[in-house]
Amino acid sequence: MSQTGTSADHHPGLTRVMGRKLLLLFIVGDILGTGVYALTGQIAGEVGGAAWAPVLLAFAVATVTAFSYLELVTKYPQAAGAALYTHKAFGIHFLTFLVTFAVLSSGITSASTASKFLAENVLKGFHLGWGQAGVTAIAVGFVLLLGVVNLRGVGESVKLNVVLTVIELTGLLIVILIGFWAMSQGNADISRVTVFETEGDKSVFLALTGATALAFFSMVGFEDSVNMAEETHDPVRTFPKVMLTGLTLTAAVYVLVSITAVAIVPIGQLKESTTPLLDVVRIGAPDVPIDAIYPFLSIFAVANTALINLLMASRLIYGMARQHVLPAQLGRVIPGRHSPWAAIVFTTLLAAALIIVVTNLLGSDTVAALGGTTALLLLGVFTVVNIATIVLRRSPVEHEHFHAPRVLPWIGAVTCAFLVGPWAQDAVEYQIAGTMIGIGVVLWAITWWWNRRHGVEAGHLDPAHLEDD
Repeated sequence: MSQTGTSADHHPGLTRVMGRKLLLLFIVGDILGTGVYALTGQIAGEVGGAAWAPVLLAFAVATVTAFSYLELVTKYPQAAGAALYTHKAFGIHFLTFLVTFAVLSSGITSASTASKFLAENVLKGFHLGWGQAGVTAIAVGFVLLLGVVNLRGVGESVKLNVVLTVIELTGLLIVILIGFWAMSQGNADISRVTVFETEGDKSVFLALTGATALAFFSMVGFEDSVNMAEETHDPVRTFPKVMLTGLTLTAAVYVLVSITAVAIVPIGQLKESTTPLLDVVRIGAPDVPIDAIYPFLSIFAVANTALINLLMASRLIYGMARQHVLPAQLGRVIPGRHSPWAAIVFTTLLAAALIIVVTNLLGSDTVAALGGTTALLLLGVFTVVNIATIVLRRSPVEHEHFHAPRVLPWIGAVTCAFLVGPWAQDAVEYQIAGTMIGIGVVLWAITWWWNRRHGVEAGHLDPAHLEDD
């Protein structure tokens, strides 16, 4: 979810270095990660063996929204994403602020999810019996380590993304291959994949709706690619095919992983597991010692997700502080190194506090709650993006661009808004998301009051210059 916008007034244009292959790897690598590794068991717990169904529905919703992103990124090929589209469509600066803060909040919750899951795998990989307190300590320690790395000014690398994408894919392909092996040996119950099982008196429809909202966390990431528009060769022609191909490939992998997991591991055990894919590997291939290295594959698969999301969040905080939309103190940088230290410290401490507070409240359910909150925040953003697509069709541009089928943005707006509703989300996810957005609004209000009292002219939030330094 990194943003790469720069000011055309102060910096030269970005170099177009991304071809189709690199862009495809970027999209696939950005989508793969914490969601499928951590939440497969939770999704199965919602609907039983038919865990593939919410994944397909989440893929459908994501694809419809992807068409809106494709229309907008080819219409406005700038590296600012949802905030830019909201700004152009509505011109309401507070709404642009809310969308921007929702995006950065989703980055913090996503990084917290990845850090918590990483900690679970550290305990499993090193056979440490430290319990939830140990998991929390490792997760917070990892977040603080990421803060130190961010202070050194490390940015996103396309080459590193390629390496980590290969690691992520390797981990998932191992699960799929073990599934095929177990099925060939008669050690898997494929009949489970057609069984819908819901908890209590919850209807299949509501269970499927909730599971789809949770599974949506596994499909996010494709929207990050719009921030590479200024660095992609011929984005008008390249983006549509590559983005849709990336979504389709990841959906196919996710469906196969879901089928494998429920066929090999009993649903009850899968739901309670904090490392569900590791259980698939252990049960599916008990005589192969691959389970010894699988936790470390999982660690690499999610570590970069956490780093990139915290990088993005700190840069957005910094950009808003520089425009006097948030307190100016958050815009301070390290002399010489130019790292936005105040924003990095703020986002790092917020992520660490989020892990501690949510873990104290929910214990082992923390990963699902934080992942669900990430999906909730982004579903809200996607609702606005789909509506913005409809509004901006009244403002044609002179250059050629992709046109989504006329009805799709309407479908995207309705489906994303539906999945934001209380029938699809747990109350705790509203509480976490509301707290995060509330922090942003309070900071915005304090800044507005301070600017007015001291005669400071606050710049209107310009998404195109959020990271301009």
